[in-house]
Order: sequence, then C-alpha cells, then structure tokens
Amino acid sequence: MKKYLLLAFTSILFSFTPPVESYKVDLTRSKIEWTGRKVTGYHTGEIKLASGQLKVDKQKLTGGVFELNMGSITTTDLTGESANKLLGHLKSDDFFSTAENPTSKFVITKVEHQQSGKAQVTGQLTIKGITNTLSFPASIKQKNGILVAIANGVKVDRTKYNIKYRSKNFISGLGDKAIDDDFELNINIVAKK
Repeated sequence: MKKYLLLAFTSILFSFTPPVESYKVDLTRSKIEWTGRKVTGYHTGEIKLASGQLKVDKQKLTGGVFELNMGSITTTDLTGESANKLLGHLKSDDFFSTAENPTSKFVITKVEHQQSGKAQVTGQLTIKGITNTLSFPASIKQKNGILVAIANGVKVDRTKYNIKYRSKNFISGLGDKAIDDDFELNINIVAKK
C-alpha cells in the first residue's frame, strides 16, 4: 500500500507544472538606445518604453511584449537648435510619423536558449503600422525575481517600414547625403516579478 501511495504522490508531483510567470518591465531602469548612420557620420539617442511585460516559464524567458513611446525619442550627440531640428525631422512623415504612430511594438514569438545565459530572440516588430520579423542574439539573466535582457547592435532595416528618406536603394545620386537603411538598437530591459 505504501508503495502505491508513493507512486501516486510521485506521479502527482511530476505532473504539476508551475504556472507561466509574468514580469513587468521597469520603465525607469530599462533603456533603448539608437544609432543612425549616414555617409558623413552618425547620430545617437534614446527612446523610452511606454509599457512592457515578459513571460517566464520554468525560469526561462518564453515570450513578452513591449511598446516604445516614439514621441519620446531624444538625441544624445546634439544639443540646442541642431538637436531640435533632427528630432523634428525624425518625428515627421519622412521618418517615424509619431503624431499618427505614437508607439512601436515588439512581440516576442520565440526564444531559443543557449548556454551561459545566451539566447536567440525572435519576434514581430511593428513600426508605423507595418510588421516584420526581427531576430537577434541576447544575454538574459534572472535572479531574485528580476530579469535582465540585453541585446546590442540590433539592426533594423528602416525601408521595410516605408522609411525611405535618402535611401540610396530607392533614390539615385545622393552621394554623401545618403542615410544607411539600417539603424541600430541597444536594448536593455529590466523586468520584475
């Protein structure tokens, strides 16, 4: 009888699946940095997160979503009138059309965990109402109810989101006025249980 009880208890114990946990993104500690390059140099800045939530199953990131506040875009390499001019242009219809598209969104659809806290993250990035698949390597650490996900140099092809301003692939003869199609993001997400 004890043997059957032990088997029944063991079966129940192993059939129990812990629930998927939800981690809320800490908007003050998380940061998104951007770099846009052109023939004659580059510009850098930041974009604030509007919201975010990550899903963790058995101590591993499995999904999530976060929104970017596109109206919060700043520049870190310029000040004064030069900065205001660049930001006004980035918010215009030539680039992100932030009045009509105040947020962008990234939905994690797949996380392939590797060794030493590394993972390949795949998801759907929506900018200006256009959605494309984006995949990149990330470093993921979790301790004491806090999850930190870091991905540097994530390349996004702006032309896939109908942002073709001064793209040499769509406009000929730009010379040193051309702007690279790819911009880069450094993503640092901090989320708490």
